[in-house]
Amino acid sequence: MPTYTLAAAVEVEAEIRKSRFIGIVMPVDSRDAAHAELERLRAQHRAATHVCWALMAGGQSGMSDDGEPSGTAGRPMLEVLRHHELDGVLAAVVRYYGGIKLGSGGLVRAYTDAVASALKQAHRIERIAYAEVEITIAYADESHLRYWLQQKQYTLVGSSHDTLARLHVRLPAADLDQLKESLPRLASNASIRQIM
Repeated sequence: MPTYTLAAAVEVEAEIRKSRFIGIVMPVDSRDAAHAELERLRAQHRAATHVCWALMAGGQSGMSDDGEPSGTAGRPMLEVLRHHELDGVLAAVVRYYGGIKLGSGGLVRAYTDAVASALKQAHRIERIAYAEVEITIAYADESHLRYWLQQKQYTLVGSSHDTLARLHVRLPAADLDQLKESLPRLASNASIRQIM
């Protein structure tokens, strides 16, 4: 069953009873990447009262109410992401308090609506798992292999050269078996090692 992420970050803004809510959704690769984005948001919005968030990232999912009453921000935001069947997505809502309390129900609606509004404008795409490999090959076969990789639209991350050429390649994990089958036809002395 395919999973989905977002093509790009989206930001929306709403004012609810004098409080300003900025809803942001963005694709992220990991919990570390999400925390880096949250630090950037906190630095950008130093005067904000709260920066609440929810993250769907496989086994690295999480959420935070960031000082709002428990269960009024992070969990409702996470449920919106789950409802949209997203993975590898960070939802954050920056709140500037306007002086009027919204109550628990009002907060849940505000945080849910901020994320849902951002997702309405976001482009959902299928999330593809990638793998990285190192292919070791003789110099004589390198140009032929590079051409084949380019035709397959695999990403050449880097290369090094000593007695043999070593190509660091990023490709969809689903294509690994095809690469392993095709490699002997491209070069008889090629070897492959999975990096991640």
